[in-house]
Amino acid sequence: MEMRRKDRMLNQEETIDILNKSEYGVLSTIGKDNSPYGVPINFAYVDGVVYFHCAKAKGYKIINIMNNSNVCLTVVNDVCLQPEILSTKYRSAILFGKVSIVEDMEEKKKGLEALIKKLSPEYMEVGMKCIDKNTDNTCILKMEVVEMTGKGKKQ
Repeated sequence: MEMRRKDRMLNQEETIDILNKSEYGVLSTIGKDNSPYGVPINFAYVDGVVYFHCAKAKGYKIINIMNNSNVCLTVVNDVCLQPEILSTKYRSAILFGKVSIVEDMEEKKKGLEALIKKLSPEYMEVGMKCIDKNTDNTCILKMEVVEMTGKGKKQ
């Protein structure tokens, strides 16, 4: 989809920076009845893919992904309200792609390690022990990015 406000378009490097600096985003999926479902989620962007983790229990997110793998991830950061001019400074990234459940144990560990490096880098040793202990009981999702856009308003 073409961006309407091209004057606010960010380049790929700036868009990836948003992904790397944001703690969470909203993952939107599509239900069997075509109902949208958006859920806040931690993520890590690595080598052109996005990794998420969740419980193995089949909640709405997993059920929807099993039914339709098309998803959208929306991330916003550097938000600053400007009430005096009725505006907001921000940076955002929107990614479209397909999600799959990672079955390969090494890739599951790669996804979990990426999440720890991003969200808890000062606890890598503890995190690696946790990965060794809990990888079997954790679901790792992988989003293959098909399209990515970034947008920002600086003033």
